[in-house]
Amino acid sequence: MIILLADSDKKFVNDVLESWSITEVSISAVTNTADIISVAASGNVSVAFLNADFLWVAELDAVSYLKDHNPGIEIFVLCEQKNLPAAEASLSRGASKYLLKPITVTTIENAVRKALQKRSNKQNYQLMESLVLEELFGNTPEMQKILKTIYKIAPTTSTVLITGESGTGKEFAANIIHRLSKRADEPFLAVNCGAIPENIVESELFGSRKGAFTGAVDKKGLLEEADGGTVFLDEIAELSQAAQVKLLRFLQSREIRRVGENENRTLDVRVIAATNRNVLEAVKNGTFREDLYYRLNTFHIELPPLRERRAVISNLIKHFIIKLQNETGKTIRRISQPAQIALKSYDYPGNIRELENIIEHAMVLAENEEITLEDLPETLHPSYAIPESRYLLSQAAKTQSEDTEELSLAELERRHIIKVFEKYKNVSQTAEKLGISRTTLWRKLEEYKVELNSPTDH
Repeated sequence: MIILLADSDKKFVNDVLESWSITEVSISAVTNTADIISVAASGNVSVAFLNADFLWVAELDAVSYLKDHNPGIEIFVLCEQKNLPAAEASLSRGASKYLLKPITVTTIENAVRKALQKRSNKQNYQLMESLVLEELFGNTPEMQKILKTIYKIAPTTSTVLITGESGTGKEFAANIIHRLSKRADEPFLAVNCGAIPENIVESELFGSRKGAFTGAVDKKGLLEEADGGTVFLDEIAELSQAAQVKLLRFLQSREIRRVGENENRTLDVRVIAATNRNVLEAVKNGTFREDLYYRLNTFHIELPPLRERRAVISNLIKHFIIKLQNETGKTIRRISQPAQIALKSYDYPGNIRELENIIEHAMVLAENEEITLEDLPETLHPSYAIPESRYLLSQAAKTQSEDTEELSLAELERRHIIKVFEKYKNVSQTAEKLGISRTTLWRKLEEYKVELNSPTDH
């Protein structure tokens, strides 16, 4: 990823190059107009800083040229007061903003970070759109209601509290809310409150002044970094009482005060919080402030565990296979029927996060573009499977070899249950062989419209 810096002030350019600290990008610096074209034509420029004197190369509009050859580029014009009219005119041609000189390296780096975050957010949003939210959330009435709520609250600035077991997709839901909001081009910062040491949580969230405590430096807090955008406070119930007080004050006044400072700073940040704990219980036992709970709980979204929305597992598997292709270097085109049954039957105590880890594990081990039962972690194998599925899993390979046609999971299960029942003609024996309860077998046979008229049916 390339940053273009075009300025005739060689000292300024050298100062930027010597002080640059963003390691994931490289700077291409030019001090004459002729070199701008060759760099711009590469098509790899993500952010450009153009001195106002460089806005035109001969009769060529540098801003338009950069945008034509580098889709999604952010262009900042560096100008002095005398060049202000030219800088302002460049905005109508596609420049993002002008910055008045003198300007510090820190200001330039902050502009780059924000521009790169915006680009990343846009890419994530495009991917999110292509995956079709309804497919990832599921079509149960409960999940459709949640999705409808998300669509309604996303354009607002209201705080949202998302609860649910670990791994149910709370950050994903928060990201959707942000991407569907008017802040979509601004930062989305996810913060795990439980991972920040208690002695520095306030300075991490609200910033600090140099000398405020041992090792303190002048720095922005995470809320300030997210100014204009959204901050996602995961594991909110882990915050200390002192941090809860300061967060409540911010939600009430939209002002923060860095640790060690006396002045307030006004911010425009939307707060989305999440926890896997019972917040009302935390309020009752005094570990979480009641007034903060009600401030955060303007809208409440409770995400159910994956075991309660099994219909979406297939779509999530497809999503993770696509997502993990580059990371694993594997292309997966098929999942064997035994593996499909195992994936469908498992209870996923770690929810969606666990499912993603399982798919990554399977893709790494998979051969010939197919995930088999042997590629899945042992916890999904027949000997570890839930009793209701143990026998079906152990027989899946045989069933697959007998039937050459591609069957759905439901049809595969139906055929196997009927086949075993026709062999024994007895509910108790059939249930024992299948490794399921009599009640479950009765329900299945009723669903398949199998008549139970014989005395041996019981």
